[in-house]
Amino acid sequence: MIRLFVSGALAPGAIILVTAEQAHFLGHVMRLKSGDRLAVFNGFDGEWEASVDVLGKREARLAARALMRDQAIGPDLDLIVALVKRTRLETIVEKAVELGARRIRPVITERTNADHTNIGRLRSIAVEAAEQCDRLDVPTILEPVKLATLLEGWEDGRRLMFCDEAGDAAPAARALASADATRWAVLIGPEGGFSPSERMRIRAVPSSVPVSLGPRILRADTAAIAAMTLWQAMLGDWREA
Repeated sequence: MIRLFVSGALAPGAIILVTAEQAHFLGHVMRLKSGDRLAVFNGFDGEWEASVDVLGKREARLAARALMRDQAIGPDLDLIVALVKRTRLETIVEKAVELGARRIRPVITERTNADHTNIGRLRSIAVEAAEQCDRLDVPTILEPVKLATLLEGWEDGRRLMFCDEAGDAAPAARALASADATRWAVLIGPEGGFSPSERMRIRAVPSSVPVSLGPRILRADTAAIAAMTLWQAMLGDWREA
């Protein structure tokens, strides 16, 4: 069944107005017609079966019919990633959604090779990934901030899985085996790695857990996928799947 992320409250009989892009997708790509069924979710009210009420070239109206799944939310996990090249960052966002990140926080580091990104584009990618992977929510994607600023205001009680490529951190599985807390963040550096001063600053965060992702240097997108996979297997909702 087609899944669509929508805005507005969902309840029996609720009328849902979709965007022009969504109307085009439903009518011209998926070739739906009046009366056809699909699934909708808004991140708050669970997943609902809906039907096409009105479908035009640039507008569509849906009607919510019945609740299919109660709202559920995954673990409280942030992905903090240095800005990298556009295509790699888009891949990171897509895979972070699939791997259960609740928030994605781009950061600017000393060796970052980009100082801005198209947040609107990244949010669209996150929505599409959530629709595809059966999530009932869409991760928040925040505006980029400097790494130093993020660390200065670090949230009490949130552990920081610091993926340190310098080679003197414990293997991730061993480091996470004895870890606790329910709020976590995974930190991935730029393609040039963190500077020595940044490494010292990150390790100075009381809740920091430096980990190694193995004997090979990984690109940022590979590292993000590997780190989130390890975290989910050790501490996340994969243990309950």
